[in-house]
Amino acid sequence: MPERAKVISVETLEAFRISLIIYLEKARGVLDQISDEVMRTRLWLQEDRRTHWEHEVRRRAKALEEKQRELFSAKLSNLREATQAEQRAVVEAKHSLSEAEGRLQLVKQWSRQYDGRVGPLAKEVDKLRDVLASHMGKAVAYLTQVTKTLHDYAELSPSDASLVKNSSGEPARADNTVTPDGKRGDS
Repeated sequence: MPERAKVISVETLEAFRISLIIYLEKARGVLDQISDEVMRTRLWLQEDRRTHWEHEVRRRAKALEEKQRELFSAKLSNLREATQAEQRAVVEAKHSLSEAEGRLQLVKQWSRQYDGRVGPLAKEVDKLRDVLASHMGKAVAYLTQVTKTLHDYAELSPSDASLVKNSSGEPARADNTVTPDGKRGDS
């Protein structure tokens, strides 16, 4: 058995650690974007779209009332050509109002279902964020320590290796045997 380990490429380990750090930064950015998009979509549904379609329902209901008044006035004046045009306008206004009411109902339905459908997926994103922050952060710290240890080990000369102390503070023996109580060498 050789007395020293062959450390071929600490640089590769360091390159991996750097790549891992870059990956973690990019992943955090993507997860933040996802969380922001979930929040923006919720607000868009509950505030923007709901307000928009409520306003459209009111506006189109007023337009329908106006068209119905015009039709009633045309019927009173016995103008047949105007009555057909007014009837068509009333039918179109009713259709337009019905469409707006349908869209408002869809928005309300989506708003009610949003948290139930998106919530579990958003929780998975949060879990992934926690894994990246805790476990992968520890992995980066571990790789940093391993790289430092390997650099230090690689710089030791064979005579320095005999001076390395074991966990009890005693000099390590060159034969590197370990006793059951954790001490190296013949004790």
